[in-house]
Parts: sequence; structure tokens; C-alpha cells
Amino acid sequence: MPVKIIVGAQWGDEGKGKIVDHLSEKIDIVARYQGGANAGHTVVIGDQQYVLHLIPSGIFHHQVTCVIGNGVVIDPIALMDEINQLKQLNIEISGRLLISHNAHLIMPYHKLLDTIREQSTEKIGTTGRGIGPAYIDKFMRVGIRIVDLLDRDVFVAKLTRNIEEKNQILKKIYGNPELDVDKIVAEYEEFDKLIDEYVTDAALFLNKALREGKQILAEGAQGALLDVDHGTYPFVTSSNPTSGGACTGLGIPPTSVTSILGVVKAYTTRVGNGPFPTEQSNEIGETMRKTGGEYGATTGRPRRCGWFDAVALRYSAMINGITHIAVTKLDVLDEFDHLKVCTGYILDGKMLKSFPTNIRSLENLTPVYESFEGWKSATSSIRSFNDLPAKARNYLNALASFTGTKLQIVSVGPRRDQTIFIA
Repeated sequence: MPVKIIVGAQWGDEGKGKIVDHLSEKIDIVARYQGGANAGHTVVIGDQQYVLHLIPSGIFHHQVTCVIGNGVVIDPIALMDEINQLKQLNIEISGRLLISHNAHLIMPYHKLLDTIREQSTEKIGTTGRGIGPAYIDKFMRVGIRIVDLLDRDVFVAKLTRNIEEKNQILKKIYGNPELDVDKIVAEYEEFDKLIDEYVTDAALFLNKALREGKQILAEGAQGALLDVDHGTYPFVTSSNPTSGGACTGLGIPPTSVTSILGVVKAYTTRVGNGPFPTEQSNEIGETMRKTGGEYGATTGRPRRCGWFDAVALRYSAMINGITHIAVTKLDVLDEFDHLKVCTGYILDGKMLKSFPTNIRSLENLTPVYESFEGWKSATSSIRSFNDLPAKARNYLNALASFTGTKLQIVSVGPRRDQTIFIA
């Protein structure tokens, strides 16, 4: 029962979209298991760039069935925009996209509360797309799922109860106008008609596919260090991007997982607030940002940039079970004279033995670096690992060695063909 999980092993934005797209060439099903439209997975085909937020990155391969699992929270507007954009590109969607009937819906009040809370409390750096509030309602057991749309009376009753409560919060606490129940009911009834052909019992579909020996890629969003349980809390996302989230987010058994691939940048980035031990708030970080085009695919926000953090990746490999890594954006480092890799942390004069997830420690520790000579030559046209400059190979091998993983893929540019596979 072959399932390969693709995990972002840092703070997100590692280039998972490209890796999933590339691996999908020989895959039957690509299934997204958590997150929402706050994710932005970029795929470049030829000279054209595509950004996906909800639909799995395997959609550009005609033989792939794409599944949005029960662990994803779905924004109707974002989903329909994405479907329509793909249709305009003559990409067949009908019969190739399946959406779990148990997936929760993002409602207008989720987006509104997300934005208001981000403005009025300590900033976490959310995208304002309602992801967190939707997950809050899910775990408070008042969320609205796609299956609820099938019974109008049930849907209206749940929505009315929720909006009455949200209106109290919006009006009395934040001074916002109340939401119109009838208007929202009408909007979501229309959405139900538009997505009806895609809705199914996704867990049943996936488990049947497993019994038939189909090849499945489980695609995560964000990154492991943003995991709500194992990340740098509270500066995290609201779901489980770690590999364990794939089983709960798709309804597949852990015994079906055969491999876990961690996607990492050749350096480190982070969007929004939160600790970042190797951040370079200087010319080095600015060069990485400009050269790597480090701006969010979903929000356009500039990403914070810094040296590769092997301590963080060792931790990520441990909690995810990562054995192999795909290193992206190696070409961004082509012009650096010298590179650094963080191989340890010192806190209060002592060398830490592991990655601390508490904020105080992460904000006050001192990174310990190992230096490497840059290769000072272009790598974007190289297609074989042995053809890479010796210093680039040395750097890549060190990343794998420091983190206890094996190097499987190296990306030297955004296009499909700018990819090196290592036997």
C-alpha cells in the first residue's frame, strides 16, 4: 500500500509545489491533507507560473486524480476561483478533482474574526484567510462541513446558531456590524451546486485505491516547524503539516505510508512573526530575498531569510520520520563567496542537545556555525549531481550529513527541467 508523504521540513515555502508536480508524473493520486487557502504552492511549466492554494499540485498531469482531504478547511471563493482559472487553461477538472464531504468550510465570519484578532492582539502573522477561526470551530464541534450543505434544514440551523454567537462577538467586543444570515445561506447554497460533482467520501476512495495498489502522494502545506503541536508555538499554523497529519487529514492508515520526503531550501526562510535563530537582517538576507524572489505566493509578503539551520532540520526529520530530502533553490546561493550552516545552539553558556520549541530559548540562543566556501558559478543549467561544482556537492552532502538524511533531489531553478535526481 504505497503512500509517499511530501512534507515541508522548515517554516514553509520550501518549494513543495514543484517537487510534488515533478513526482506526480508517475503517480495515480495526489491528496492534500491539511491547511487551507493560506498555502501557496507554485508550479512552473515552461515560462508559465501557476500558484495553487487548495487543489493539489498534481493537477497538471492528466492521469492524476487530485483529492482535497477532510483535514483541509475550504474557502468556497478561493476554491471556485482556482477551479475556474484551471478550466480557462483547458486543464480538465471534471472527474479528476475529489473533495472530502467531511472537510470543514471557511465562513465569512471566520475571515472577519481572523483579520480583527490579528489587528487587535499580539500579531502571529496570519494571512487573514480565516484558517485559524475555522479550525477553532472544528474543534469546538460547531464547524460546518461540506456534508452539512446536503440538508438545508441542518445547514440553516447550524449557520443561524453560529452567526448569532459570532454577531455578539463582532458587535459587542469589536464594534463591527452584524452579519446577514439569509445572504450567507444563499451564497453557500449556490456553492453547493457548483461543487456537487466533486464531493465524495474521500477516505473511502483513498482506501479503495490503496487496496488496488495505486500510487499516492500525500501533499502537506506550510512546514513542520509551523505545526500547531510541534512547531514554534504560538507562532504556528492551526493544523498539523507534519507527516502524522496525513493519516488523520486523509483517513488513511499509518501502515500505508512507505516513505516520507522532506523538502528544504538550501537556506532558511520564514514569513510572519516568530523566532528565527539564523535570520540575517542584513545584506546577506536581502541578497537571498532578491535573488530567490522570496515573497509569499499567497500574500506577497517579503520572507525573512537566513542561513541553513541543520539543528532545526534534525528536529524536523525526527518528528516526521524523514529519511530523504529534496533541496530546493541551490542556485540562489551561486554568487556567495562564503556560506554558513548552523550546526548547534548555545543558550546560557551551554550547548543545547536538541531543538527547543519554547519561544524564550529560541529568541535568546546563539547559533553555532560551520563555514563553507561558495562555488561562485551558475548551477541552473546543470542536470547531473556529478556535474555540480565540487564545493556545491560538498555543501549539499554536508546538509544531509548534519541532519541524518539522504539527499534525493536537488532543484536548481523553478522549472520542471531544473531538477537533479540522485540515484
